[in-house]
Amino acid sequence: MTTVDETPNAVTSRRQVLARCFFASLSLAAKRLGAQATGASVYPDGRPASILRLDATDSGPIIRHGEGPDKCDYLGAREAICFQFHGTYYLHYDGAGPTGWRACLAVSGDLKRWELKGPVLDLGETGTDDAGTASSPWTVFDGKWWHIFYVGCRTTTAPPNRIPAVPYFTLAARSPRPQGPWTKQRDVVPFRTKPGTYYSDTASPGQIVKQGDEYLMFFSAAAFTNEPKRRLLRTLGIARTRNLDGPWDVDPQPALPPEHQIENSALYFEKANKAWFLFTNHIGLDTEGEYTESIWVYWSRELNRWDAERRAIVLDRTNCAWSKRCIGMPSVVKVGRRLALFYDASTTTSGNMGRDVGLAWLNLPLNAPTERG
Repeated sequence: MTTVDETPNAVTSRRQVLARCFFASLSLAAKRLGAQATGASVYPDGRPASILRLDATDSGPIIRHGEGPDKCDYLGAREAICFQFHGTYYLHYDGAGPTGWRACLAVSGDLKRWELKGPVLDLGETGTDDAGTASSPWTVFDGKWWHIFYVGCRTTTAPPNRIPAVPYFTLAARSPRPQGPWTKQRDVVPFRTKPGTYYSDTASPGQIVKQGDEYLMFFSAAAFTNEPKRRLLRTLGIARTRNLDGPWDVDPQPALPPEHQIENSALYFEKANKAWFLFTNHIGLDTEGEYTESIWVYWSRELNRWDAERRAIVLDRTNCAWSKRCIGMPSVVKVGRRLALFYDASTTTSGNMGRDVGLAWLNLPLNAPTERG
């Protein structure tokens, strides 16, 4: 906020102006030094950084690409989404295989030994919304049916990588069992990209939580700017429904500013302090371009209201044990007195390909970090 001195006959001398400029430059330098000291970057395009930290303790990779059946993930294993049911952990991840990126399943009883089951979703026919990918499924149970909301797209880059290309869509399937098999619900259209909105180019699924009789999905949204050199601005939006087999209503405004450049969501409610923690993937920028750089967390006592300034770095190159560049999408599961944080990463600078699934931990109860003095 800019204020104006309304004192009668107020005069600002040249010396005062120079002093203000001097102290303003010191303040900016201090912010940059603080960001660098805590592992946050100062980005070339001015996108917001984060100087607070809520550090996770990394355990390293738990699933390496190339280990799945029938080469289903020989080019990469990423976007790990885990949930627990009756003592079994179900982890879906995107396997980059011979035909493209498909949702694959791994199961475990202890988060250490994993049985890799292979793909659980087929690609759609040419021209359909999941012809390019059927991946990244978020799971929710309504008491009778297990529902997944997964990412679809129509086109990809050229073989062999077949990286899904925007626009991304949210598609639905369901099963009577948490492990599937899944029946695609072609007649269910949860929501779509919409021209002229913050989700005009991406509307892909995220964490789903139930509040009262309503389901809330924190979905990934993105829209290209109209500048001569277009930028893709990424954020999270909230979609709502009371019927998992029907359409969702999308909030007209995003949950957080698109300038933050975040995507994908994972939510945890801390009963000890009645606070919500929203984990998300931050997109960084350096001389090589944009990349999935780190995991951030936001916190709020209200599920429908988020303060953009209440954010911290959870995992980046400074505390990841094995990756010093790409760190991708988070999901979280409570395990005793700790919170398991799943993510994907790579030991190279290869971008979207060649990733493995990693695991890190946060101690509970989870408390928001405080400003450093």
